[in-house]
Amino acid sequence: MIDHVSRIQARFELRAKEGRKLLIPYFTAGDPKPENAVPMMHAMVEAGADLIELGVPFSDPMAEGPVIQRAMERALEYNVSLRDVMAMVAKFRQKDSETPVILMGYLNPVEVMGYTEFAQAASKAGVDGLLTVDIPPEEATDYVAALKAEGIDRIFLIAPTTSEDRIKAINDASGGFLYYVSLKGVTGAGHLDVKAVQDRVSTIRTLTELPVGVGFGIKDAESAASIASAADAVIVGSVIVKRIEENLDSADNAIKAVSELLSDMRQALDA
Repeated sequence: MIDHVSRIQARFELRAKEGRKLLIPYFTAGDPKPENAVPMMHAMVEAGADLIELGVPFSDPMAEGPVIQRAMERALEYNVSLRDVMAMVAKFRQKDSETPVILMGYLNPVEVMGYTEFAQAASKAGVDGLLTVDIPPEEATDYVAALKAEGIDRIFLIAPTTSEDRIKAINDASGGFLYYVSLKGVTGAGHLDVKAVQDRVSTIRTLTELPVGVGFGIKDAESAASIASAADAVIVGSVIVKRIEENLDSADNAIKAVSELLSDMRQALDA
């Protein structure tokens, strides 16, 4: 059993000390091409990202809206696998040993590899956390134990409809931070009710000592700043993937567009 302060915990503690909020961008590994992933990760850090959430391509991404679904399809055209994604993280680690990286995806590829084998390979590659959207904590005993043994944080989603008892169960299985989904529906959905998010996050805080990140529905610097008033971290996905999609013909332009968006958000969070 590895017992140390994880990179994720260390980053949250550092930002809390500075009175700053974390900016966590998401993109799908291998979209639009596998060789773009590592340069994109480094550019995100340069633009102010504190932690990177890397999507593992999957053929049936049921929690995703159309924007991220299309990104997954583009990555799967290059047969980007879970092992490929871990290789991208290992390559990123050659230059960056500080920025935490979490993988986000679905249980099937992890299960196929085997929990222990996955956890060992992920730890070796420099992965800090895993978020699998389709495993409930009640069924995650072996999964949690395998990840814990390698010091990999388990991230679970909390929905607007999640009961307090269930939040406690999620907290018990989690490490790193809790991920609050600010909207009902898939990624990229609808309108953000900031007051409702603030109320919900303050309830969650009474049930956990872990930091709380909020994602879904954050589209610009303004919405990022308003959510940051309630959360420890702001998680941004679909709007980034959309920027990549708008620049499929040029990796440089995609990186530039994403960097500009993140720089604006970083400034708004720090203002």
